[in-house]
Amino acid sequence: MATLNGSTATPKSCPVLAARYRSPTNESFSFEEKLPTLTTTLLEDRVAYLSQLRESTAQLQGIINAELTKRMTEDKLLEEKNAAQDAVDDAREEENYGEEVVEEDN
Repeated sequence: MATLNGSTATPKSCPVLAARYRSPTNESFSFEEKLPTLTTTLLEDRVAYLSQLRESTAQLQGIINAELTKRMTEDKLLEEKNAAQDAVDDAREEENYGEEVVEEDN
């Protein structure tokens, strides 16, 4: 299988525009769209192929932007939750500063 500028082509198959996102902390996502096969060197065919490629690339960019924005929002909410928990722990430590506190299991 050959890869060139984000498109993958196998012999006698349609080229594919594909993107995959993986993260250890967020959900993965992928995008894949078959592109038309350029079978001739006619100008009209080349223009149609490039037009489809440009349209697919713009669609891919929109999907990536939306997905990454979603993940950034999730990360920010998680950070805020952790910061709030840390603030509670800090306040509790400050309240009990210099005193031995025995925590009981419930």
